[in-house]
Amino acid sequence: MPRRSAADRQRLAADLANEHDGVAHRAGLRRLGITRHEVRVELEAGRWMSLGRNTVRVLSVEVNPRAELWTAVWESGWGAVLDGVAALVAQGMTGFDLSTIDVALPKGAGIHRREGVTPHERREIGPVMGSGLPRTRPEVALIRAAQWARTDRQAALLICLPVQQRLVRPADVLAAWAGVQRSPRREFLQAVIGDVCDGAHSLGELDFGRWCRAYGLPTPQRQSVRTSSSGRVYLDVEWEGLVIEIDGGHHLAGLNPIDDALRSNEVVLDGSPVLRLPVLGLRLQPDAFMAQVKRAVELYVLSDAA
Repeated sequence: MPRRSAADRQRLAADLANEHDGVAHRAGLRRLGITRHEVRVELEAGRWMSLGRNTVRVLSVEVNPRAELWTAVWESGWGAVLDGVAALVAQGMTGFDLSTIDVALPKGAGIHRREGVTPHERREIGPVMGSGLPRTRPEVALIRAAQWARTDRQAALLICLPVQQRLVRPADVLAAWAGVQRSPRREFLQAVIGDVCDGAHSLGELDFGRWCRAYGLPTPQRQSVRTSSSGRVYLDVEWEGLVIEIDGGHHLAGLNPIDDALRSNEVVLDGSPVLRLPVLGLRLQPDAFMAQVKRAVELYVLSDAA
């Protein structure tokens, strides 16, 4: 292959790096005809920077934070793909800061340790995306991220965000979860995934009656109907003088928050206070929410009865 000028090398490398958020793989450079010697020349000249055995940063190209994800994959070992939270961020998830980059590798592939990267050897990587950053499919990444989370609260957040941001279909999450044989958080994740992905199986009013008995509260009326200026209003839970609305994951979908707000506002305007209890709140902080319910019952229900 004829020798290329430094300007040609720079142009070719910049085009390649632009496709990968500011970095290039040495194998990709070789496929463009840029030899190892020429790479070394550019590194020694300070126009490029080595980020590891495989990764080169082309300094003329603006680097994107996603370059760290490319680097983590390329430097971790053969067959590596982003997994867990890192795969969700690569998919477009926002609202969560990466503390480490999770990478999955085939068992026995050989791991090259790197600061800030957490490798996971797996017998089966599972389904991966066919383009862009090498990564597990979002429904698989979501479940693994929730299992690796530091706390239950963080696990719940990592289930909510991808679903709410429409990066994954709830049906796909439910199908992927059904295939999980073992999990250190099985009971908790079973409940939360059901809450977020399948409102029909979230914590219902019958369960709330059990919660009321556990906290020494009178049995409420369930699924009552009122007539307001806007028509019929269906209420989850009601004592005379107090309404409780239990919000499952489906309450956050589409235009449901608008309908919920209109319904609650009508009830308040008709003279009844409304407490809204997110199902995830009852999962994560039951004592705090039920303490509010108890105060409201004492204030609006029991005081009137006395």
